[in-house]
Amino acid sequence: MAFSARIESSPFAGINVTPLVDVLLVLLIIFMITAPVVVHRNRVDLPVSGHASSDRPEPLRVTVDPGGMVFFNGTLVSDGALATQLDIAASHGLDDPASIPRVELHARDEASYDDVARVLALVKAHGITGIDFASD
Repeated sequence: MAFSARIESSPFAGINVTPLVDVLLVLLIIFMITAPVVVHRNRVDLPVSGHASSDRPEPLRVTVDPGGMVFFNGTLVSDGALATQLDIAASHGLDDPASIPRVELHARDEASYDDVARVLALVKAHGITGIDFASD
């Protein structure tokens, strides 16, 4: 039995596309994961230039402590008392929206996100849209 060994002198001209497909699939997965993060937007109200803000009232200071305690201008208040104070502050701006005071929100280091979100929702529910986040 004679076997013939065929030896080609020309090099193999094919390209191994498996690594290329692997890299492209990894890139596709990375883009699919990061695309929603890039598209997410937060609305930020920037101050308008040219307007004098010297007639603005003092901001209302609301502090959220780690235990869920809420302080309004340095005084410990309940949610009902905070709602009453926010109603009073919002009622000053019925005739002039520029006279509605801003809320300066201080969240202490160990304050829970739920407590801060609850206070934010309470402030927004009473018609105060000017909220500043302050750090201590």
